[in-house]
Amino acid sequence: MYKATPNPPEPETDPKKLQEASDRALDYYLNPKQAKSESKSSPGQLFTVVDGIDTESLLANLSENLASADAMVSDLAFDLKGSRRHVAFDIQQLIELSRLLENQMLDSINPQH
Repeated sequence: MYKATPNPPEPETDPKKLQEASDRALDYYLNPKQAKSESKSSPGQLFTVVDGIDTESLLANLSENLASADAMVSDLAFDLKGSRRHVAFDIQQLIELSRLLENQMLDSINPQH
């Protein structure tokens, strides 16, 4: 039986729109966006270093931290006696060795003539 209804309209097919839609679909499934840096941190992590800080700034802050630790251990060592005092001075020696390494790194990055 023949019906007297109009044919459905022809879909408008713009090749550019079709290409954009297919690219979006493929990118969504094949190239997912990387998760933010928050996923790198562990659940118990309280502190983090901001990405993109230059090496010289990192080393300068390391130097300040080592100087503070050195001062605290030095003050503590003079209040201790016996083997505990030796342990405190050993920690201070490790801090001083770390400062020497840090200073060498700073000098290699920014040599001063």
